[in-house]
This record gives sequence, C-alpha cells and structure tokens, in this order.
Amino acid sequence: MPTIRPCRRPSALRHPPFPTVATAKTDSASPEGKTSIQVIERMMKLLDVLAEHADPVALKNLAVETGLHPSTAHRILGAMTHSGFVERSETGAYRLGIRLLELGSLVKSRISLRDTAMPYMLKLHAATGESVNLGVRTGDEIVYVDRTSSGRASVRVVHIVGARAPLHTTATGKLFLVEDGPERIRDYARRTGLPASTPESITTLPALEKELERVRRHDVAFDLDEVEAGVRCIAAGIRDDSGALVAGLSLSTPSERFNPDWAPLVRDTANEISRALGYVAPRAG
Repeated sequence: MPTIRPCRRPSALRHPPFPTVATAKTDSASPEGKTSIQVIERMMKLLDVLAEHADPVALKNLAVETGLHPSTAHRILGAMTHSGFVERSETGAYRLGIRLLELGSLVKSRISLRDTAMPYMLKLHAATGESVNLGVRTGDEIVYVDRTSSGRASVRVVHIVGARAPLHTTATGKLFLVEDGPERIRDYARRTGLPASTPESITTLPALEKELERVRRHDVAFDLDEVEAGVRCIAAGIRDDSGALVAGLSLSTPSERFNPDWAPLVRDTANEISRALGYVAPRAG
C-alpha cells in the first residue's frame, strides 16, 4: 500500500530550522519576542510569494508583492539564503532553496496514507452514520485497506479490510479506470472480460465507457448494487503530493439507506485527505 518509506536523514538537516535574523528573547510578551514573531511572519510572506513563481523573482518585485520595504526584504532574504531556505541567482533574483526540499522529503517520509486518512474517515462516519472505506489499486482489483464500521448493519463481503473486488464493479475502481484513459480502459475490458459480480454489474465496454464518462464529469463514482446485492457506494479520489491518484475514499450503505446527496460530502472529505498528503489542486482557469 502507498505508505511512504522513511528516508535517511540528510546531514544538512542538522542546521537550525529557521535562520537567525535578529537576536531576541523568546518571550512573546516582550518587545523582542514580538519582533521575532514579526520576522517569522515576514519570512512566511516571502516564502509564499516565491512559491507562486516558477522563475526567480527580483527583490523589487518581492518587496511589492509582500508589502515589505526593500531593505527589510533584503535583510531577511540574506539570512534565509545563508540557511538554504532561499537561493540567490547571479542576477540577484531569488527562488526557493534546497533546504525546503530536504524538509519536504523528511515530512513526506513520515506520512502514512492510512494514518492521515483515518481522522477524516471518522469525521465522515460521524456525519453520515455509515461505513467509510479506504481502497487502493492492486493490478485489476481494489483492495480495501481500512474501514470504519457503521454499527447499524453489516456490509458483508467486499468492504472488509483485505477484501478485493474488480475495478469495473467498484466505485473506487471506476476512479482508477478513469485515470487510465480510453486505451487502457479497453485493454482492461479485453483482459478481464468484465465479469459480473451481481445482475447489476457492468459487463460491456460501451456501458463501462458511458459510466466512466459520468465519473469523469462529476469527479465522483457510484456502485449501485454492482459488487454485492443490497450494498451501494459513493467514492471520490485521494491524490498525493505529486498529483497521483493513490486511493479512493468510499461511503458504503445498505441500498435502502443510500443517499446520493452525500456525494459532495464524500468528495470534500477526499479532497481534505489529499491536501493533508500535500496535494495542491491546479488553479481554475
């Protein structure tokens, strides 16, 4: 499953985590403490602006975009450059530094998909009273790696930790098939033959393509008694910091309690987990 392996701690990480810009007491109630907090806030402003630009940014532009006086920005950038948080090009422009990559790699190495997702799964469970599942892709199947139990009725077969189900019958599997694209979807259909699990299962390529187009448009997928008779699901995708689809979050209910209006809540919860994993959605337009 997509748990990120710990990496060896780089020697550069022995440096202090923040550049020393001013010598000050740590007591935030003192004038010196307030000055230190102000400096950190200005550092964050500069980092945020640099993160918005793919190319190095001139000092003048950084000062304008952060609202800082050029001399203040120059002084803070100098300290950040010394500690590796920022790099200064030969032309005098600034960009994010390698130190941030080192820290980012360290954070990424400590992130577990299951540990990150569970608080959000419990929140969704509390809001709906239904079972919430975390599924990942293994070949042509979805494997369920974590679950919260509804306590009201058993979801008997598929939504048990460790259980497997074909991609085309599961809500989460449909998300991964959409990610594959048309050619690989056809390959999947030829390779598997689209076997049925219930009378409601999709068993033809045209029907599957039509269903996946709906998933693509709405960014959410449904399983309507397709894996197990009497069980329905809503699923949305979870992406990691690279933008890759790494899991699906699904809400499973007995058919008589199924509520399609929960789809936005499932999608929003999956998006929250994605952001917690470091995913930044592309800007609209």
